Amino acid sequence: MPKTILFVTGTRADFGKLKPLIARVATSDGFDHRIFATGMHMLARYGATVSEIVKSGFQNIYPYLNQDPFGSSGMDLALANTIQGLGHYVREFSPALIVVHGDRIEALAGATVGALQNVLVAHVEGGEVSGTVDELLRHATSKLSHVHFVANDDARNRLVQMGEDPRAIFVIGSPDIDVMLSDSLPSLEEVKSHYEIPYDEYCIFVYHPVTTELVGLEEKAAGMWESLLKSERNFVVIHPNNDSGSEILFRELTKHVANPRFRCLPSMRFEAFLTLLKHSRSIVGNSSAGIREAPVYGVPTINIGTRQSNRFAHTSIQNIPDEPAVILRALQNIPLHFAPSHHFGNGKSAELFMACLRSDALWNIRKQKQFCDVTSPLSRTVPAVPELSHNRSIDLSGNDQNRKKMAPQA
Repeated sequence: MPKTILFVTGTRADFGKLKPLIARVATSDGFDHRIFATGMHMLARYGATVSEIVKSGFQNIYPYLNQDPFGSSGMDLALANTIQGLGHYVREFSPALIVVHGDRIEALAGATVGALQNVLVAHVEGGEVSGTVDELLRHATSKLSHVHFVANDDARNRLVQMGEDPRAIFVIGSPDIDVMLSDSLPSLEEVKSHYEIPYDEYCIFVYHPVTTELVGLEEKAAGMWESLLKSERNFVVIHPNNDSGSEILFRELTKHVANPRFRCLPSMRFEAFLTLLKHSRSIVGNSSAGIREAPVYGVPTINIGTRQSNRFAHTSIQNIPDEPAVILRALQNIPLHFAPSHHFGNGKSAELFMACLRSDALWNIRKQKQFCDVTSPLSRTVPAVPELSHNRSIDLSGNDQNRKKMAPQA
């Protein structure tokens, strides 16, 4: 009987991260995949990106609307609705493993349902830090999850500090890097034609609300747009997410959609966004793409404000306050491209993920979790997964001779 792996996705971003893992599961014997699509995927305002999941060719997609069409229900109500809907789904289809990603409420809902229904939960990219409520959601999701697929040793060590069992933490890198370093991305010409982007040189602008800093957000947003205008650069603008405060950002954005120097888009297919990022002059705003993806291509990042506080520091990332004069100065002095960074992996995540799924070590992890004190000898234990590595970290180079041969990625 194949093991059913249920992937929970709520945003264009987390689907991009999960997509390589879903594709590998879909082409591997002994496993079935299912996708619970909710959150921003279901909202026309954000591009109704559930259609991109369908276009990817995946089967068994369950769309679930967890909030009102404008995404203004409130994060707490959306969380409750997701738990209710996903709970019904899990009781009906009984997956062997629920896979969630990151720091969104949909991930927290998936981990909550799994913990309460005694279903194994795997959290992808736990152990990260940031400057907003996202960090609280991420750590809460980790504590409710049984298995952890992390990007690097830094994240692994944070989970150990949180009392997670080291034997349940596997370093596989960031899955989206599999896509970033593949040869399957569309050409820049295709992307510009499809999304009607007329610029030869452009920056990407993505700015999300900081839920703990909503006071004064309207003035901050107006100041940022003023800086963009004064820079006289071209910008591809991606709509903000649906966190609390998004209405304020949308009000300011709508004032500029007719300006020919701004190409405003509700969303983009993940592969198209990567191509656009790879060829951009810079990514500006407070999206995690400026911290996680842009350094892989050596693209300069102008990171504004506190949303990404305490995250990965790379020479390509310029952290600045949300002050118009400072933003304008940064836009007028964008450096050239930097050397690429592989801090978050080398494009082997899907292969390593499947090696874990095929190992007894993962399926023997207990669903009854216990706190693992850092003073215990167990805190220095490494995951015993012969297919991956006997070392402290999983080998990301792809040179492990003991790894089983995997099916080709779709």
